[in-house]
Amino acid sequence: MKNDPLTPYGNRPMVTPIVSAVNYQYTSFEVLRQITEGEIDGYTYHRDDNPTVRTVERKIAQLEGAEDCVISTTGMAAATMTFLTFLQKGDHLVTFHDIYGGNYKLSLILEKFGVEITWLDALNYRDVKEHIKENTKMIFCESPSNPLIKVIDIEYLCKQADRVNALLVVDNTFATPYHQKPLAAGADLVIHSATKALGGHNDLMAGAIACSKKEYYDKLWFTRQAIGTTLDAFSASLLERGLKTFEIRAQKMSENAMQIAQFLNKHPKIKKVYYPGLETDIGHKAAIKQMKNGFGGMLAFDVGETENEAKIFVERLNKIIHAVSLGCTETLVCLPVLTTMLYMPLERRTSFGVKPNTVRLSAGIGNIQELLDDLGQALL
Repeated sequence: MKNDPLTPYGNRPMVTPIVSAVNYQYTSFEVLRQITEGEIDGYTYHRDDNPTVRTVERKIAQLEGAEDCVISTTGMAAATMTFLTFLQKGDHLVTFHDIYGGNYKLSLILEKFGVEITWLDALNYRDVKEHIKENTKMIFCESPSNPLIKVIDIEYLCKQADRVNALLVVDNTFATPYHQKPLAAGADLVIHSATKALGGHNDLMAGAIACSKKEYYDKLWFTRQAIGTTLDAFSASLLERGLKTFEIRAQKMSENAMQIAQFLNKHPKIKKVYYPGLETDIGHKAAIKQMKNGFGGMLAFDVGETENEAKIFVERLNKIIHAVSLGCTETLVCLPVLTTMLYMPLERRTSFGVKPNTVRLSAGIGNIQELLDDLGQALL
């Protein structure tokens, strides 16, 4: 690869070098002009671009079937960049209650700047057609959703967005590109908290935005450069390492999640299980349509009747860890009303199906029998 700063001698290293340089010496004013005008690839300053970061962006773009990808410091940074880039005062955003609770705080900032927001229940996603307006510029969803694993038909949302030439943005963190490729179903942008399954080891924070068009990448690059949310090279290197085992981890997590869901679905102390792999799940048909290789590593379930029963269950677990985050090698549980949804007003946390006794579980890659035994003893 000629002129590639990562391969100065022609032979590419097995591990992408961590280029920690913040700035670069200009060999001539002509080269500087060619770089800044986009005639040749090159690097000038880390906030603009970094060779290690750029390598990882291309790999995530390939996973999602994207034209290109922008990675950032966190998943919330990726969401913020997307909204700031494509929404402005007077625009209308359609989104769903069933998204990561941190987005509620972001919605307050958007409203402060004059963006109108309509919130819907993901179970009723077909109602989107009744809420599309002439000034609707974006539909934003998670599928499966956080935390109740509700599945939204992405092709349907795409058709509704196309009615007014709005962007469809899908957070694919839960499904991952191993199970679902929203761009192939018509989405314009795909967001990831790469902190989760793409990284997979609880040792980095990053966000990613996979773009269906080069023009989207260019606009997002401008926003990232302007607000300074470029990922550091060391975190990018950790993310690339995680990507090397991503697919085999995603497969095992999905297999474990299915067996856990089936086990819990038969347990008398579990009132309801939320997992699209179960034939009785309301999102099963939509999941079969747009997901492959299984149904992902995330599920939720209601323990007993009260929050206290759910707390006792969590405290009795030994192998399974009580912690936030998801998509990692360990199996994790949390009570959403007390953790991921804590950013939301109390009255909103349970307005769309989440209960005080709802537990969210992120299946890891551990021995499934050990996980089932741990769940069983905690439910005694």
